[in-house]
Amino acid sequence: MARSTDMDEVPTPIGRAPAFLGMLDQVSRLAPLRRPVLVIGERGTGKELVAARLALLSDRWDRPLVKLNCAALPEALLDSELFGHEAGAFTGAQKRRLSRFERADGGTMFLDEIGTASQAVQEKLLRVIEYGSFERVGGSETIRVDVRLIGATNADLPAMAREGRFRADLLDRLAFDVVNIPPLRARPEDIPLLAGHFATRMSAELGRKVFAGFTERALARLQAYDWPGNVRELRNVVERSVYRMDRPEKALDEIVLDPFVTPDWQGVAAPAAVPAVSVGTGEALTFPRDFGADVRAHERSLLEGALREAQFSQRRAAELLGLTYYQFRHHLRLHGLADKEARKALGAKG
Repeated sequence: MARSTDMDEVPTPIGRAPAFLGMLDQVSRLAPLRRPVLVIGERGTGKELVAARLALLSDRWDRPLVKLNCAALPEALLDSELFGHEAGAFTGAQKRRLSRFERADGGTMFLDEIGTASQAVQEKLLRVIEYGSFERVGGSETIRVDVRLIGATNADLPAMAREGRFRADLLDRLAFDVVNIPPLRARPEDIPLLAGHFATRMSAELGRKVFAGFTERALARLQAYDWPGNVRELRNVVERSVYRMDRPEKALDEIVLDPFVTPDWQGVAAPAAVPAVSVGTGEALTFPRDFGADVRAHERSLLEGALREAQFSQRRAAELLGLTYYQFRHHLRLHGLADKEARKALGAKG
C-alpha cells in the first residue's frame, strides 16, 4: 500500500490556547471514525492541516489523502476531476481519465471550499457518501470506492441550505460532526509561540545561526493586531519582518504588517552627497566611479611621479615604488611609457 506523500509532510499543530487544544482533542476523537466531517474556519486558520491530521490519526493513515479545491475549477472541470470521464465524453476527452475518488480509494478525500460546488456535483457527492458509487462523465459503468470525505468551508452552509443554494440532504450527510477552528484572535496566547516558530524557521532558511527573539514593542504590536488572515497572515508578517532585519544579531523590533503601504516619496529627503575621497593624487573623487579606470589612472600617476622624482632613472624609480627593474619596465609598457618619446613628453609636461 502506497503511503501518500502529503501524509508524510503533515506539520505538528502549534498552540496551547484552550480553544485550540479543545479543537485538537475533538479531531483526535473523530479521526478513527469513518464518517464524513466538515471543517469550518476562516481563511488562514489551517483547514487543510486539520483535514490532514484527521487522516493521519485514522486507520487510513497509510492510504492516499487526495485534495481538491472546489472553487479553483469551473463546474465541468470539477465534475471531470472528481468523477473522471470516458474517452469521447466531451471535446478534447481523447482518453479515459480516472477520478479523484478512484485515486483516493481506501483513503481520504479533502474537498476545500465545498460550498462552491454546483448542485449537479453536490448530487453526485451525495451518492458517493450514501452508496460509495458513481459513474464517470460520459460513462455507464458503476464505480465503487471506499473513501472518507472531509469537506471544508468558511461559508454558512446551513444558511445556504435554507436558501436552496446547498443541498440540505448533502449537508446532513457531511455534518456527522463539525470541527470549528478558532481564529487567531481567539487564541492570543499562541501568537508569541507561533511567531517564534516562524521566525526561527525563516532565520534558518536565510542561513542565520540563531534568531535573537522579539523586543517587547514588537510582541506588543503582534498581539494588538486582529489578524484577519489568521495564522497564514501571521506567518507572512513574521517571515517578512525577519528577512528585512538590518541587524539580525539583535532582537527583532520592526514588524512589517502591511507590505502594500506606499512610502511617502514627498517626505523622503534626497540622499546626502558621498564625501569626497582622495586617493593620493590630489584628485577629489565623487561616486559612482569606474573602478577599473580609476585603478589604471592611479597606477599611471604613480609611475609618472616616480620617474620625475628619480629624474627619469628607471632603476631608481623602480626602487622608489618597491618594484624590481623588470616589474617597473612591465608597468611602463602597460601604460605606454616605455619608449623614450613618451618619457620625453612626460618630462616636458612636468
